Amino acid sequence: MSFINTLGSTIKGAAKVALLSRMRGAGRRSNRGGRVFVLGNGPSLRETLDAYAGKLNGRTCMGVNFAMNAPEIRALAPELYVLADPHFFKPEGENENVDALWGNLRDAGEMRLYVPAQYSLRAKARLGSGSRVDLRSFNAVGVEGFGAFARGVYRLGLGMPRPRNVLIPSLMLAIREGFSEIIILGADHSWMKTLGVTDENEVVSIQPHFYTEDSREEARVRHEYRGYRLHDIVESFAVAFRAYHQIADYAREEGVDIVNATPGSFIDAFRRGDVRDFL
Repeated sequence: MSFINTLGSTIKGAAKVALLSRMRGAGRRSNRGGRVFVLGNGPSLRETLDAYAGKLNGRTCMGVNFAMNAPEIRALAPELYVLADPHFFKPEGENENVDALWGNLRDAGEMRLYVPAQYSLRAKARLGSGSRVDLRSFNAVGVEGFGAFARGVYRLGLGMPRPRNVLIPSLMLAIREGFSEIIILGADHSWMKTLGVTDENEVVSIQPHFYTEDSREEARVRHEYRGYRLHDIVESFAVAFRAYHQIADYAREEGVDIVNATPGSFIDAFRRGDVRDFL
């Protein structure tokens, strides 16, 4: 049964690559070397920034999602940035927080911004003319199956482990950028601590960030979770945690060391470390 399931996943993955992957989002990894700090937006990043922002300044950092709306991240001037959620590519005027993010990205100066290939034209329009941001695309196509097949797809940039959240493509892109060492910060992933069900059988999942969420964004997230069943949410968590083990296996084959320096992180795929050892 395991062989049959894996064979089915491989056939499905090959079909997805053929139908959904785009060559402009593909490419082999470079041989850049060096270290990158991937900054998740989990609550522990607040403590890390308070203690070590000065030492992180000038280091190669990768930011994600709404991070550039926080002055602390703008001050760090991340060299790399990743957006993955379709929410970020809606038309201007639909969401003030998204509009503010694109404004901060336009003003960021020299930065390499990665977006899913299917949204590259929208991202280009959002950045407008005159921006110094280097816009790149990636294939946010989830691929599983036999190891050799999946790793071949990953190496060509045609797919990745299922991108349940932005950290998954961020790690894959950091590998593709050619870094030999990836340090993860702010990836608490302690969602299960905040998962609950109301007396009306509505699933509630509050995912705190290092910055203060405004009421509009909290309301949007609550609205998006409305209608999801508890097993849907838990299965989604499992997809993410399984993807990290797939990334860890791939990174080892590529000679990349991934270290999770997030205190109390629920991610069990990468070796643990202390941020002080890398600054």
